Order: sequence, then C-alpha cells, then structure tokens
Amino acid sequence: MEKSYKEILPQITTLVFDVDGVLTDGKVTIFSNGELIRSMNIKDGYAMKTAVEKGFNVCIISGGTNEAVKERLRGLGITDIYLGAHNKIEQLDEYLDIYDIKPENVLYMGDDIPDYPVMKLVGLPTCPKNAVPEIQNISLYISQKKGGKGCVRDVIEQVLKVQDKWSLAQK
Repeated sequence: MEKSYKEILPQITTLVFDVDGVLTDGKVTIFSNGELIRSMNIKDGYAMKTAVEKGFNVCIISGGTNEAVKERLRGLGITDIYLGAHNKIEQLDEYLDIYDIKPENVLYMGDDIPDYPVMKLVGLPTCPKNAVPEIQNISLYISQKKGGKGCVRDVIEQVLKVQDKWSLAQK
C-alpha cells in the first residue's frame, strides 16, 4: 500500500521546485525589447528562505532562463539553481549526486509535462491546484493553492511544521 503524503513529510530533507507555473502563475509579460517579466509570491519567497535557514536543501530546476529569476532566488539564499534545464532528470541526478541525497528524501513540485519524469523519481511528488491532469495524477499531494499563489509556501510550511522547524518566533 502506498504511503500518504503526510507519512512522507518527516523524511523530507530536500525541496525542489519548477519556476513557471509553480513559483509563478505561468503568465509572462513580453515587452517590446523581448524582455519577459514574471511575478512571484512573496510568501513563497519567505518560506523558501526559511527552509534554507533551517538547513533544508532547496533547489530550482526550470526550463526557463531568466537571469532576474536567478537573482531573486539567490537573494533568498538558494544557491542550486538550474535554468535552461531541458532534461530535468539530468539536473536532478547531478544535484542529488553532489549532495549525496536519496530520491526518497526529495519533495518536488511541478505543474506540467516536463516535470513528469522527475516527479516519478522522487519520494514526494507535489503540484499546485492548477497543474495539468497528468501531473495531478502522479502527485501524492495537490496544493489547494495555484501556481504563483502560495502553493510553494503551502508545501514548505507542512514539511517544516511536521519536523518542528516552523514557528511564529522565527529569530
């Protein structure tokens, strides 16, 4: 019998997220100079920063290549950021190798078909409420929040609370 996602939360040490459709709502504004602008949820950012401060491995794997996204994530303390990742399994394997992380200790949140192969490998595949059906079907947890609207905060807060690493008296 398959474990429920709540039974897996205590063993999570690593949080991996896609960008477009997870950290953002999937919309891009295109300026006449070709620049693409995305919006991220500040509460997702707070949760990622808190996870880093509490000793969790936090990694971003995205097909997008926006440098502003990379700078925003670095500002939150995230150092492992793979942009332009067309084969996300290669990037995840490299990341897990570098830090000697077991796939069963990984929570991954994705929202679309490029995330599917990676999500089949990790211990806790999750997705936002508005992920495509194929991704929802393999997710052990579907957030009630949409991409870019707090879904990342939702899963991080659950992991940290179960592990007694989330508190109102943060430093």
